[in-house]
This record gives sequence, C-alpha cells and structure tokens, in this order.
Amino acid sequence: MNKKIIISGGGTGGHVFPAIAIANALKKLDPSIDLLFVGAEGKIEMTKVPAAGYPIEGLWISGFQRKLTAQNLSFPFKLLSSMWRSRKIINRFKPDAVVGVGGYASGPLVKVATMKGIPALIQEQNSFPGITNRLLGSAAQKICVVYDTMDRFFPKEKLIITGSPVRQAIIDLKGTKEEAIKHFGLNPNKKVLFITGGSLGARGINEGIAFHLEALKKLDIQLIWQAGKAYIDWAKKQVEGETDWILATDFVDRMDLAYIAADAILARAGGTISELAIVGKPAILMPSPNVTEDHQTANAQSMVDKGAALMVKDKEAKEKLYEAIHTVLFDKDKGSILSKNIKEMAITNAAERIAAEVIKMI
Repeated sequence: MNKKIIISGGGTGGHVFPAIAIANALKKLDPSIDLLFVGAEGKIEMTKVPAAGYPIEGLWISGFQRKLTAQNLSFPFKLLSSMWRSRKIINRFKPDAVVGVGGYASGPLVKVATMKGIPALIQEQNSFPGITNRLLGSAAQKICVVYDTMDRFFPKEKLIITGSPVRQAIIDLKGTKEEAIKHFGLNPNKKVLFITGGSLGARGINEGIAFHLEALKKLDIQLIWQAGKAYIDWAKKQVEGETDWILATDFVDRMDLAYIAADAILARAGGTISELAIVGKPAILMPSPNVTEDHQTANAQSMVDKGAALMVKDKEAKEKLYEAIHTVLFDKDKGSILSKNIKEMAITNAAERIAAEVIKMI
C-alpha cells in the first residue's frame, strides 16, 4: 500500500514554501506517496499549495492574540471546530505520518494525530519557537530545527538539525547578473539594493526606506523595493519622479533573479534567513516586532553573533538604517566578511533531510 502523509500548517509564505519543498522531496524519494495538505481557511496556503499541484483542506482557525481583542472571543470555538475537522480528515485519509510546519493549522491537526498514535514530525525554522510548536514538542517523535540552541525548548533526544527548506529556484540560482539586471530594467553600472518585506510588506522596512530616500539617491544606487500588497500604493507615491533608480513593486515573481541582481539585501528575519544564507550576499536584517515572542529578533541576533548579518530594529531605522545600507554596499572588507559567514550557514538539502526523517519515522 502507498504511504500516506499529511503536511499541516501555513499562514505565511515562510511556512508554506518550506512545506511545499518538503512535499516535493517526499515525492522525489517515493513517487507513490499520497500527500494531503491541511491549512487555515483564507490564508496563503489555500492558493499556493494547489498551484504547486497538491490537494489541501482548510480549517477554521486563526492565531490567539496576546492583547484582549474581539477575535479572541471566537478562538475557543475555532479551536474546537478545527480539532473536530482534523479528526474527520485523519479518520478519512488514514495517514501513516503527519508533518507540522508551524502556523495556525498545524496545532489541531498534529495534536489530534498524536492523540491517535500517528507518528508526527514538526519543523521549526526560528531560533525562538512559536507557541504552537512548543506545545506540540512533547508529543512529536522528531523535531527538525535550524539552530543549534533548541534544546532550551525541546527534548534534546528529539532534535535533528536539518536547516529550513528553501525553494528550488533559490538553491539553483540559474542566470547571470547581466540577465537579472536586464529583467528588472536596471543600470548595469550601478549597485543594487534588494528590499523585501514579504508578500504583504513590512511597515518598518518600508517607512525606514522612505525616510532615507533623499540620502540614498545621493549614493547613486538602485533599489528593487518589494513593498508588498498592503503598502504598494503608498510606496508608489513615495517614489514619484524617482523611477529611474527605484523599482517599487508589490510582488517579485522572480526572487531568484532579484537575489542575483542584488549587491546587498534588506529583509525581515524569519524563514528568509535560510534563503539569504544560500544566496550569500551582505544582508541587513530588520526583525518584525509583531511576531510571537519577538522570535525574529532572536533569529537576527543569532546571525549578528556569528558575524553573518547586520541588524537594524524598526525603531532604530531613522538613526541606523542609512549607515547599515552604506556599509553593506560600499565597505568591501565588511561585505566580504558578512558574505563569507552567512554562506557558511547555508544548507541546500534541508527538504531532503526532513523527507528522509519522515520516511524513517514511518
């Protein structure tokens, strides 16, 4: 009989794209495997997973807000609904194992699976795990992590350092800088800063860049500015009359070419760090302050401690962001050190490692 595996979680691209990479690796190991994704209704996984060729079912679930909000009043009902639906999905699909990649939907699904004695593996890409994975850690058989300090949160005997899965296009990075520059309509004789805050955008990054636009223009550089869907209209107003050196967009469909074109990168400090390590360009990390337990700051600090990136917090952007950008673009010695150190952290076969652990677990 074919092996059956459920992959659950999502909510952001940082969870969804690694999940798809794990699914692809499982299929490569054993093409006969039956895979089913379980995500959160209305979230990015409900479109990205079918586009990758996999079936998905949605749960009525969302995160619990740390502040007192009306949304929290519905949380117990959503949790009960998701537990009930997870049980129905598991009883019908009869998986041999489940994989949780973090995010809202992984909690109910993995919890129900472990209660029924089904082997479970969870993947944690941050140096400070979210509450969902921390709650699931005691029940999971295996916990795949990126950082070597995770025994603070999970049983040491369950931990496996695998790295975090990255999209194949980023691992391959096919194409020349000349082709990448041409794709974005840029000047081949000027340095390029690639700014990315994710598909929705990052307020702190966007406001920091807007504040320093006049000073950045004097550096005679170019920006690929992925402002995100929530900020693109605002960003286009900021760059009116400056489109000869700034490409402002809500979404970059060719992230591989953006990374190739860039001389340096400004990004958040979530799952993107695994991509930055593979790319190996000097990077500035601006951790999101709006995530559980401020885990992105912990991620960024871990990189700073290894001499692998610079960090500028959102609240420091007006005072420190320009200097950091100048450093990663024009300080050759510092840029070389950052590039070398971050590249040493790259793991290109994380998805394959995790897939192999899932098969072993079955």
